Order: sequence, then structure tokens, then C-alpha cells
Amino acid sequence: MPLSEFLAELDELAKAAMAAYESAADADALEAVRIQFLGAKSGRLKAVQKGLGKIDKADKPVAGKRFNEVKRQIEEGFARIKFAKAEDNLHIQQEVARHDPTIPGISPPLGHLHPITQTITEITDIMGRLGFTVTEGPEVEDHWHNFDALNIPAEHPARDPLDNFYLATAQKTTTAKPQAGWLLRSQTSTVQIRVMEQTSPPVRIISLGRVYRPDTPDATHVPMFHQIEGLLIDRHVTMADLKSVLRLFGTSYFEDDVHIRFRPSFFPFTEPSVEIDMSWHGGWVEMGGAGMVDPNVLRTVGYDPDQFTGFAFGLGIERMCAQRHGITDIREFYKNDVRFLHQF
Repeated sequence: MPLSEFLAELDELAKAAMAAYESAADADALEAVRIQFLGAKSGRLKAVQKGLGKIDKADKPVAGKRFNEVKRQIEEGFARIKFAKAEDNLHIQQEVARHDPTIPGISPPLGHLHPITQTITEITDIMGRLGFTVTEGPEVEDHWHNFDALNIPAEHPARDPLDNFYLATAQKTTTAKPQAGWLLRSQTSTVQIRVMEQTSPPVRIISLGRVYRPDTPDATHVPMFHQIEGLLIDRHVTMADLKSVLRLFGTSYFEDDVHIRFRPSFFPFTEPSVEIDMSWHGGWVEMGGAGMVDPNVLRTVGYDPDQFTGFAFGLGIERMCAQRHGITDIREFYKNDVRFLHQF
């Protein structure tokens, strides 16, 4: 075969391949064209390659070089057209998504606040409207703030190691108050002491946070739970003020008419002391403890009990959240079952 005829056949093959690539309607059609021209067994380039054997020996270097150039041109042309068509298809999809308002968007799954956190936020808002300021304190406490300053004597059962999480740390002492070790706070009343130590009356605060008691987990108890502690110190504060604040709070939180009932009880840091029962829709439920701040507690922080009186109350946040939403077991809040948590 003359060299010129072979070279002309290669040129025509290259033009045909480029034209076929351009006219391919989609990726499948483009792949079919590639096989048509570059197929290892029946491709048109393979058929032309057989003509190299008919070229004169002196012309074979030129023919072989041109054959390799055309093969590379067809291969590179395929890769270039494939990339260009993919880019065009992407742009088309983006334009459709950008301008077609009927196409639904893709919403990623989003979480939301835990029901206990939601309850804390709502309680903070309600008590803020009643004039109470939110305060915080440490969860690791010393004996002074957790027991001594709250009028809890050394022999009181509340100090029992079986009822507290004591920490195995070195003892620490200060010149002001001896501290016989540390523990995870068993009540948020410790925050009241810290605030009163640094604040002159009147005081109107709430503290919300985690407390720790080694209770056996059941439907109404867990070793770690949340409390809201309220404190109001001023002149002429009475039990009637305590009951009014609790009723206003209960009505706001439960969004219904709530009745408050006091049952006599005993707490070292309040005198008199009461258990708080709340009733709505006909059933009474124990919600926490309260009472008038004991004069010994007032003296401890430097307040004159002849001039100032006050009340304190503590409510379990898990119990309140459970009562509001009809949950019978507070352990459900901490199982991390998203099917349960998505309900709130």
C-alpha cells in the first residue's frame, strides 16, 4: 500500500472519530463510539493498523509514527469530550436546581435540644419574669458549703458516705474555714450559700444544675439529676410569699390551674420545712421541698435574722418534665433513644 494512501486513511479516521464523539448524545453513546474506534478486537483503528504490514520497508518508520499520533489523538479526544460532556451535564443540573422552584430541597437531619435542657430554659424564662436572677455554682463542693453552712450537723445522716459521692482527694484547708475533703454536690442549695456570702440582702435568685446522690435507679430516681433551687431573702418575707411564687410558677409551667399543698417536713436548713405537692387535673404529685430559711443559715452568711427572713425551695427538673409530658420513668431521658427524644 502506498504511504500516501495509508496516511490519508489515518487522517480520515481521526476526523470521523472526532465527529462521532461530538455527536454522541450521552455517556453510553460516547462509550459505544470509543469501542467503535479504539476497540481492541474489532475497532476501526485496529483494522487500519493491519495496513502497516503492506507498507514498504523504507516508509514504515513514517507510517508507524503517524499511526501512533492518530491513536493518541483519538484517545485524548475521547477523554476531552467525556470530561466536557460531564461538565455540561453538571452545569445543566445546577441550573435546573437553581431556577426550578418546584424541585424539593434536600434537608439534612437536624437535632434539637434535649427535653431536660428545654425544661431548664423554660423554667429560667418563667422565674426571670417573676424577678429571679439565675446563678451557678461548682458541682464539686467542699463540706462547708454542702453541709456546715446549711446547718447540717456532723452526725446528720445526710453526711453518710452511702448517701454522697465523696472524692478521694487530698484534704484542703483555708484560714477561714476548714474543709475536710470534697464531694459531688448533693443539692443546689450550695449555690445559695455562695451567693449570700458575697451579696447583701435583698436576694432573689434561682440556681439550676446537676446534683449527685448514689440512689438506686428506678422510675423516679437516678444518681445524677437536675434541680432548680429558689431563694428569696428580704424584710417581712413569709410562707404566703413562698406559696404564691410556687403557684405562679406551677401555673406558668404546666399551662393550667395548679394548686399547691404544703405538708410538714424537716430540713436542717429551713424552719419551718414543708414538702411541696402540686395538683392539676385532679391528682396530687410530690415535687420537692421548701421552707423558711433557718436563722442559723442566715447568721452563718452574716445576715441578721431579726431584720431579714426568706424562703427557699427545691424542685426536681426531671420529675417536672416527666409530669408535664406524661412520662412514667425518668430513666427514659438518659437512654439516648432518638425515637423517644424526637417526641419533644
